[in-house]
Amino acid sequence: MAEKEIIQMQNNDYDELLLRAVAVIEKTRTDVARHIAIAASNTYWEIGKLLYEKKLESRHGSQVVKRLSADLKKRFPKMGMSPRNLWYMKTFFERYKTADAKVQRAVALLPWSHNVLLLSKDLNDEDTWYYAHESTEKGWNRDLLLNALKLKMHESNLSAPADNNFASSLPATQARYANEVFRNGYNLGFLGVTEPIFELELEQRLVEKIKLFLLELGKGFTFIANQHTVEYNGKESRVDMLFFHRKLHCLVAVDLKIGEFKPEYAGKMNYYLSLLDRIERQDGENPSIGIILCAEKDHLDVELALEGITKPIGVADYQLIIPKEELKKTIVAEIQAFNQEVKFENGNNKV
Repeated sequence: MAEKEIIQMQNNDYDELLLRAVAVIEKTRTDVARHIAIAASNTYWEIGKLLYEKKLESRHGSQVVKRLSADLKKRFPKMGMSPRNLWYMKTFFERYKTADAKVQRAVALLPWSHNVLLLSKDLNDEDTWYYAHESTEKGWNRDLLLNALKLKMHESNLSAPADNNFASSLPATQARYANEVFRNGYNLGFLGVTEPIFELELEQRLVEKIKLFLLELGKGFTFIANQHTVEYNGKESRVDMLFFHRKLHCLVAVDLKIGEFKPEYAGKMNYYLSLLDRIERQDGENPSIGIILCAEKDHLDVELALEGITKPIGVADYQLIIPKEELKKTIVAEIQAFNQEVKFENGNNKV
């Protein structure tokens, strides 16, 4: 075997070793963060329960809570025992003490700042569970959770049919998880696009802000390359963006389209996935998944285009340029949400 081939084989082995090492470390970090969140939530739950059982209310219990806050901060200065947080703990217990066990478990996994945000919204148990579950599974930070709440994502999640063929092209367990990982639509407003651009420029902007794009995609994605070249039968093919998903344990190819979805895009993606599975898929990895990301799509067109295709492909649209009227609505909604949060906090801190 030539020296070049030995080096190439070693590089391939190293790449796989690196991916697996990263997956182990990040899984451990996720597990530790989850245990910390659960411990903190249990602590806040029990303190909230104490305040509830003592029947402390903002009208006549303000001084007691202030004194309790001061004494607790002396002993535990880094635990966030401010009067406002103590009132939130009481609200936390009151809100979920009679909730379904599934909801209680979901909110227990969240960072406290996420729970405070959810408490300030008028959500029923089903909607609360949706946002708590999505935040945990997709690694949403507080800003992403806030944006999801403003977009009322729970409503679109219930009404929009899945634009993919995962059920027929993947094993049942992996298909269910893939449906949780991939969304029907993505918000790319962080790119700051204010006028039409070409596909290559869109791709370049996504690469420049790859960390934000990874956050929008959700937890578990590792970026490999853009314009990833695959050589076969003397020809070169280029995948717009290539990722690896740790939990799905597979390559994910993303094809970017500026315009609306066209049926021929499905055939092109099917070809890309065949190449990736034949040439780059490693032993033990699951079949590669393709996502066609376009400006607009029609569910019936997607359904017909994917009919008979055996490779797992999903089609998602994105919001890129925010129209003026929608921007005005967003600003008004943000002001209203801010006023509600202030009102909620003032109500809990009244003397």
